[in-house]
Amino acid sequence: MTNLLKHINSFEPITLDEMDQVALMKRVDTKFVVRVNQLPSILDAIHHTYQVLEIKENRLMQYFTSYFDTEGFQFYNNHHRGRKKRAKVRLREYINSNINFIEVKQKNNKGQTIKRRIISPKMASLGNMDSINTFYTKILGHNIDLKLVICNEFDRFTLVNVAEQERITIDTNIKFNGKLWNQELAIIELKQKKFNRNSSIFHQLKALQIHPASISKYCLGMSTAYPSLKTNNFKPVFRNIIKNIA
Repeated sequence: MTNLLKHINSFEPITLDEMDQVALMKRVDTKFVVRVNQLPSILDAIHHTYQVLEIKENRLMQYFTSYFDTEGFQFYNNHHRGRKKRAKVRLREYINSNINFIEVKQKNNKGQTIKRRIISPKMASLGNMDSINTFYTKILGHNIDLKLVICNEFDRFTLVNVAEQERITIDTNIKFNGKLWNQELAIIELKQKKFNRNSSIFHQLKALQIHPASISKYCLGMSTAYPSLKTNNFKPVFRNIIKNIA
């Protein structure tokens, strides 16, 4: 990790307020799975194109997320069935900035992700599901009874290109319910206003024969924590992960 930090520190910084120019609450997401030992060369190739988010002199941030679903796992099953229009509900704790949000993420039939959120104290929300259910109802327009189903945590750094209106998040040390998933792998997520293959990170990953992967940390964790859930449609993703490990 010390070696990775050296490469992260080669980027010019951007503040949280400055990054608001690239909020991208409605966006297209493209994800990739890479080996952690590939990150230094990837970062060196793009460090003149992006800035790195810095908060209180920290560039590698800690995130903790609580995910909510119905008793019958409606959100997970919609994702597994490949439904174009689907949603996820979570409580995300941004540890370094000491901010917590209840977030509803929707996927529409155009492949766009739309995120809406409100600030919320973490413990109050976990102890009182009313605030989470109420926010969901406000956004989606119908009532639903949610419960906590899984927690994940990870280390993340965020790269920003203001001119191109894109952000990149890179997650390492991903854990589900406190258990480390795989310390050799990282998930890169490219967030754009609209899909654009001319992105610098896209070109660099393509040169390394790293192609987009339809992966969800939520679904990955759920399939690990609940063995009885259907996973057939995710098996190609899992095979790709095993290939990356090899």
